[in-house]
Amino acid sequence: MQALYDRIGGTYATTRRADPAIAQALARALGLTPGGAYLDLGCGTGNYTLALSRLGGTWTAIDVSIRLLTQARPQSDDIAWVQAGAQALPFPDAAFDGAICTLAIHHFARLEAPLAEVHRTLRPGAPFVVFTGLAEQMRQYWLCHYFPEMMARSMARMPTGPRLCEALRQAGFAAIALTPFSVTDSLQDLFLYSGKHRPALYLDGAIRANISSFANLAPPDELRSGLERLAADLDRGAFAAVQARYASDAGDYAFITARSSATC
Repeated sequence: MQALYDRIGGTYATTRRADPAIAQALARALGLTPGGAYLDLGCGTGNYTLALSRLGGTWTAIDVSIRLLTQARPQSDDIAWVQAGAQALPFPDAAFDGAICTLAIHHFARLEAPLAEVHRTLRPGAPFVVFTGLAEQMRQYWLCHYFPEMMARSMARMPTGPRLCEALRQAGFAAIALTPFSVTDSLQDLFLYSGKHRPALYLDGAIRANISSFANLAPPDELRSGLERLAADLDRGAFAAVQARYASDAGDYAFITARSSATC
């Protein structure tokens, strides 16, 4: 992930802002307290770290990308910004009262080591909250109609719900629960399916540049033709029919919450 975001992350913070509804949901799941110590795993430019730090607790944020952390650090001296990989967290055992990982789990080549490290650094009973898309949800993104190869590559990197829950159990977590999240037309964090109800967003190259699937996984010919087809469908009023074919009640993303057990 370091090389990817060191390459594409220069303007990341311009379109990837913390969405208030997502931040509030993370805060509720964590049970934030003023005296608690919390970890943001794969913090990026720190958008959610900053939003949550304003709601409570002392925060440590870790990311492998120096370029993203360079954008994060000037925003708050009260947050400990740490450059390191998720496979070997530079923190002692039982250091945190809770942890989050927002829209980053798919960047881990293997889930086992990062999840085990989070478990190690959490106090017994502490919550871990993951916000992510799941492979089975992504099959219902209408983006599959216009960018099938990009979406196939994206889904190959994304865990399914059962796979992620099983990896959490193997890492020592318990009380695992999955809560679907559906994108609205007021979403402020412009991640992959943020344009579900606002398809014209994808015609903006500045927005696509800060979405890793478009920036890293879309074949150039497919990207060009897909954008042309999308623009044409919007112009002639044909997009609604495409969108309707991908309607789903399974949610577009999910919050997965789990609690650290006393031993792995």
